Amino acid sequence: MLAIGGNLPSEIGDPIVTLKRAVLMLNDVKSRVLQVSRFFKTPCFPAGAGPDFVNAALVVESALDAEEMLARLHEIEAEFGRTRETRWAGRTLDIDLIGGGDVVLPDAATYAHWRDLPLEEQMKAAPSQLILPHPRLQDRAFVLVPLNDVAPDWIHPVSGQSVAEMLNNLPESDRKAVVPL
Repeated sequence: MLAIGGNLPSEIGDPIVTLKRAVLMLNDVKSRVLQVSRFFKTPCFPAGAGPDFVNAALVVESALDAEEMLARLHEIEAEFGRTRETRWAGRTLDIDLIGGGDVVLPDAATYAHWRDLPLEEQMKAAPSQLILPHPRLQDRAFVLVPLNDVAPDWIHPVSGQSVAEMLNNLPESDRKAVVPL
């Protein structure tokens, strides 16, 4: 499962155009997009850091392993002008590997460390390796609302909760801030 978003225009157009083109690029010899959620307008995080985002979620089938898929996602982001200079800065395209089946990478302890990292540390530190499932997916309406469109029954391999359950655990104000386009 992937989360895709952007809040800055790329060379080909606004974030909606960019996201649609990126989804097409994910269909290649080794990967196939099975489902795409609706597109949603979501508030920029942290608040005031830039224009609102457009976000969506995808279910993808791939012959690539998680590391290879992450490398492919970074290649696609770069093709649309994505740079990684400032953590949580505005971006033309962001594609995150959210989870896959019951995979936990690299291990449960490392996953728990990143999941439990205080917000002020999250803003400064980024893991040097792939962490799956995404350690803060359960906290992010901009991921869970679109993901609920395409995979409401996916079970988080650590918490044991479905996407629908994780979404229902978020404050109503967070859920309502994610608006279909």
